[in-house]
Amino acid sequence: MAKKQKTSGFTEDWLPIKGIQNNMIITTDNQKITGVKIAPRNIFILDPESQNNVLIGLKNFYNMIDFEFWLIVADRPVDISIYMSQLQLLFNEVQSPKIRKLITQDMNKGQTFINNNIVDTEYYFMFKSKDTDLLQKRIRTMINGLATCGLNASQVSNDDLRVVLDNFLNGGTTTEFGTVMPV
Repeated sequence: MAKKQKTSGFTEDWLPIKGIQNNMIITTDNQKITGVKIAPRNIFILDPESQNNVLIGLKNFYNMIDFEFWLIVADRPVDISIYMSQLQLLFNEVQSPKIRKLITQDMNKGQTFINNNIVDTEYYFMFKSKDTDLLQKRIRTMINGLATCGLNASQVSNDDLRVVLDNFLNGGTTTEFGTVMPV
């Protein structure tokens, strides 16, 4: 008699993911997925020659990549709670009405960000392999290649990977229940 399969109502139970550890997603077939996170940079505030240099650098960078990768854009909620707490402490310490008014204006602007669910847009290059050394080499290649374009990049963290999965699974909708549980 065939064994009855257990079904789940949770999307993450259907994904072939064992866990997230050491800045990598580990799949059920032992593939490791990792990548680099690119710090956003508005090149359109640069002079035209500098903009062109960045774009040429990116074209050359893309042409040197000789492995499969995914370019992912993900939104992450902005957490300004620490900043807001610091403003409140400063407001309580300051006696000058002019300075208090400026602090109040900053606090109101911060509250507008909180009320409107403002997000940071983050950019990732992701790739996979079973070979951890190969992944580390690709990370170094990507970080160095992006640096030649004038962009800062770093290896993704476990938290970054959770944000990417959460965005993918929930269509960018913020969740409070933690789609992917830490390992």
